[in-house]
Amino acid sequence: MIKATVKLDRDNAISDIDKRIYGSFVEHLGRCVYGGIYEPGHPEADEQGFRNDVIELVKEIGVPFVRYPGGNFVSGYNWEDGVGPREDRPRRLDLAWRTIETNEVGTNEFADWARKVGAEVNMAVNLGTRGIDAARNLLEYCNHPSGTYWSDLRIRHGYKEPHGFKTWCLGNEMDGPWQIGAKTAAEYGRIAEETAKAMRWVDPSIELVVCGSSNSKMATFPEWEATVLDHTYEHVDYISLHTYYGNKEGDTANFVAKSLNMDEFIRTVVATADYVKAKKRSKKTIHLSFDEWNVWYHSNEADRAMAPWQVAPPLLEDVYTHEDAVLVGCMLITLLKHSDRVKIACMAQLVNVIAPIMTAKDGAAWRQTIFYPYMHASRYGRGKAIRPITQSPVYDSKEFTDVPYLESVAVYNEENEELTLFAVNRGLNETLHLQCDVRSFPGMRVIEHLVLEHDDPKAANTEAEPYKVTPHTRGDASVDGGIVSARLPRLSWNVIRLGRIVD
Repeated sequence: MIKATVKLDRDNAISDIDKRIYGSFVEHLGRCVYGGIYEPGHPEADEQGFRNDVIELVKEIGVPFVRYPGGNFVSGYNWEDGVGPREDRPRRLDLAWRTIETNEVGTNEFADWARKVGAEVNMAVNLGTRGIDAARNLLEYCNHPSGTYWSDLRIRHGYKEPHGFKTWCLGNEMDGPWQIGAKTAAEYGRIAEETAKAMRWVDPSIELVVCGSSNSKMATFPEWEATVLDHTYEHVDYISLHTYYGNKEGDTANFVAKSLNMDEFIRTVVATADYVKAKKRSKKTIHLSFDEWNVWYHSNEADRAMAPWQVAPPLLEDVYTHEDAVLVGCMLITLLKHSDRVKIACMAQLVNVIAPIMTAKDGAAWRQTIFYPYMHASRYGRGKAIRPITQSPVYDSKEFTDVPYLESVAVYNEENEELTLFAVNRGLNETLHLQCDVRSFPGMRVIEHLVLEHDDPKAANTEAEPYKVTPHTRGDASVDGGIVSARLPRLSWNVIRLGRIVD
């Protein structure tokens, strides 16, 4: 058995956690929209064609914020195609994913769906094939009350009240050569700056996300961030980060350490943003929107073999394993450790496409393994993040040195008087004995100790076996004298919930 200690001090707070850190992403890609959130004729479909079983699973997670409609898709999207009478909407070639887009679901329908699940919409504008004019018109259509061409058109389409979308993305992955209308940093910085100015003139209350590098391995990272922010710093509120991890080599010890790369990615973007702040002598701080993150590699071969120009083919349908859920837990902990600067984060994506929720056509919906750490963090990670003082044994892997066996962070919800410790044991073979000092939070008792574990790191939930990997409440956490003791099983995700004793 390996041993680790943690000390939690209420004075070692990181930040209040923005609930949008538990956001997700719905793109017109594969079966995310068509056959995912929307399937008319399904036994669970409501009057608009949205699947109620999917809605209930999204509510179970408590998703507060959803980025839409892309993604690579948005860089070729004409938003006007997706509003007005359905019978008048055109079918288009989607060059991003080589499929046919029917436009049955568009801006207004998605706004309706978001209201049903209780989520805020994070709207993206096309800065690939389009620009300032289309962006300002879409914003006017969505947010202006009435009395103008675009706002009155929305009213004629049956939506008297404006949608009031607050957060807007200025394009997507604009440095990627795979992107329609890809740009240099200077080209993108200029169009993003001018688009941001025009959009703020339409609605000064909005917040704007400018595109960072598509990932940290891009040749121009982080020079791209520096150049783009040099143009846009005073006009935007966030810069985006995207990352995905895989385990094609089958090296689990190295795979579950990859959240250390995510940590370094965040630190580098923060440093770059603060360099531009200093350079401009600005009083404003740019925050981070980690608006695409997940595990993605299982479906790569199947996607390469997919025939083009289908409607909603099964693209990017990763079937997630237990080890994937453990890394996702580590990534959630990393985001919370940086909640002072990461205010928005979107697991990509929500349904079917690299997603925590899967559906079968005309059939069931079920929870993938990664559903559980995402749901636990969203439910119990609301409040103030507490930085743990940790002593843990370490190991070396192929890509990383000094990887701590214990990865952890805590969240204190003062209103509910609850303290939650999120903890991962990365060890593949040994139980980790944890002692956690919570004397700074007197009078705490254990509410429950949730554990996600499995003997087989490659175990997955499928339509045939939807509950193969599920959390249990048999964790043995206990408190004595302000010290929490618990055994964390090998390769496990743990949620230890503490509440104040009421006399």
